[in-house]
Amino acid sequence: MTTTFITGANKGLGHETARRLLALGHTVIVGARDEERGKEAAAALGARFVRIDVTDDASVTAAAADVAAHEGVLDVLINNAGVHGPHGDPADLTGADALGVFDVNVFGVVRTITAFLPLLSRSPDPVIINVSSGMGSLAVTHDPSRIESSVVAPLYTASKAALTMLTTQYAKALKEVRVNAADPGYTATDLNGHSGPQTVTEGTDAIVRLATEEPGAGSGRLIDRDGPLALS
Repeated sequence: MTTTFITGANKGLGHETARRLLALGHTVIVGARDEERGKEAAAALGARFVRIDVTDDASVTAAAADVAAHEGVLDVLINNAGVHGPHGDPADLTGADALGVFDVNVFGVVRTITAFLPLLSRSPDPVIINVSSGMGSLAVTHDPSRIESSVVAPLYTASKAALTMLTTQYAKALKEVRVNAADPGYTATDLNGHSGPQTVTEGTDAIVRLATEEPGAGSGRLIDRDGPLALS
């Protein structure tokens, strides 16, 4: 039985990933900051809820302790929690705005990986999946044939570029763990006001693929639903 923990799993991509992995036989733990919404989502899915606020060290530590006490091991960690940050004129951005976005999208991933690594080390095939974005790829955002090239979102794109680099660094350092990044693509979620052309199911294809690969499938990759993407 594969045990999977997903942050930000009360809605959107995290919720759909949980639903799909449960259907494939995973034991899924729904992680979310909002306790009421998290419990409701977990109950509807038939999963267990654990509160986690990835911006709070104590909350992340407590979440890992909860999983240690109940499941005792973790096979797959999916760092899905993320925020877009302020919309509007980039000239109005502040340092506080940047810290808020990076605290969730990058620093929160560091906190969560550090807290859950001891549990992952107990798995015979540990996997970490960071939900990044093609918006963080220099190649993709400079390709005029890609919709990502028309979007201006300095903090979100910079945070996802950092997350993808973080993924490759962890992949180099953690030889016994498969660490990869998934690009959901332009998917209709709360993050973009449900403007994306992809369904939430299509948006989770890359995440589910990485969560269900065979051992030895590879580490340090960024993939979307069609396959590998350029890391630069």
